[in-house]
Amino acid sequence: MNLEVLITGATGFVGMNLIPYLNKLSIGTKALNRSDLFRDVKFDNTDAIIHLAGKAHDIKKASNPEEYYKVNFELTKKLYDDFLKSDARKFIFISSVKAAADIVDGILSEDQVPNPKTDYGKSKLMAEEYIQVQPLPVGKSYYILRPCMIHGPGNKGNLNLLYSFIQKGIPYPLASFENKRSFLSIENLCFVIAKIIEDEIPSGIYHIADDESLSTSDVVRILAASLEKRPKLWAIPRKLISGLAKIGDILKLPLSTERLNKLTENYVVNNDKIKKALKTELPVSSQGGLSATAKSFGNI
Repeated sequence: MNLEVLITGATGFVGMNLIPYLNKLSIGTKALNRSDLFRDVKFDNTDAIIHLAGKAHDIKKASNPEEYYKVNFELTKKLYDDFLKSDARKFIFISSVKAAADIVDGILSEDQVPNPKTDYGKSKLMAEEYIQVQPLPVGKSYYILRPCMIHGPGNKGNLNLLYSFIQKGIPYPLASFENKRSFLSIENLCFVIAKIIEDEIPSGIYHIADDESLSTSDVVRILAASLEKRPKLWAIPRKLISGLAKIGDILKLPLSTERLNKLTENYVVNNDKIKKALKTELPVSSQGGLSATAKSFGNI
């Protein structure tokens, strides 16, 4: 039987990678335009809805907080209501680990009581809670996926910044910060979504991450290897770096306190639940996924 899925946010980073991945598996895809989202949506001849559209976390803090709740909560609520009235069987909501926690002490699992601090995380959590409390008709399932930091071809963000520094021969000055964090290859995310569409697994919340956590120094080594360069790691004292970051806050320099925290924080995510549900391992290792991302930067 040919499967058909409807995707919101299809033009975003995840959507642009997910659609060709699903099409290769003979899963038909149809994009739902943003203008259509605010109308009554009828999911005729649709097996699943993949809700990617959302208001991304704005690290510059320039966004109106109300936008997060309008897009991440209200829009998801409306779309899920339409799903419940339709013949579609599965609803896949791409939330975020930030709906659970902004700071992780130890390893983040689905059992942890959510405690988001930002409007982004709070709005995602509100959508999750709404989905979970609605009566679920027989034959329907919902999947709330909480990915950690996603990367892959077409990715933009701190990985690009690190890559450009390494490419220019600029040393990484934060090697004195020992940290571990989880990453998520876009291929692993696409693999999980495809398996959910094809298989029957229980409704619920699932954290999505690669198997191995890496330090930022590990990431620098992987990116440098993709350029066939030796990594330049400088262990400058933490207090000096923190002071420079505070100056960067004032002067709007590339190194700010928030960016420093992003580069050096611990944020390890447990992915056991989704692997047990799918009864399989993820296809891409953390190092393999980052290497592929780095090679894509070189082709830009």
